Amino acid sequence: GTSIHMVDVGRKTVSRRTATAQSRVVLPLEVIEAFAVDERGNMDLVGPKGPIFATAKLAGIMAAKKTSDLIPLCHPLALDQVTLDIRLEDGNTVVIECECRVTHTTGVEMEALTGASIAALTVYDMTKALSHNI
Repeated sequence: GTSIHMVDVGRKTVSRRTATAQSRVVLPLEVIEAFAVDERGNMDLVGPKGPIFATAKLAGIMAAKKTSDLIPLCHPLALDQVTLDIRLEDGNTVVIECECRVTHTTGVEMEALTGASIAALTVYDMTKALSHNI
């Protein structure tokens, strides 16, 4: 129909559900060269705003938890787990993988997509001062 409504999932079976989403941010070499690996030797780029991957990871987890506040017709879910992995591949590509788990009557695809997307936007926000060719 043409009416806006949230889908009724009340009659569906409760089950363990998992979804994974990935986003990628390609950084120009001038951005990679400008940032240092953190002082503990962890694989993180550190810029003027602080550790980029750690900040993006936290932002992605927070965003996954708030998905129903951002996407109007998403059901609010009490997530069982959110894991977010960020790594650098091929020297200049930030790969972000967000996995969400819930025991519920509806899936967690939107939460995983939101987490991966917001983490990518955070990487952009923390690196854009050096280049807009990201």
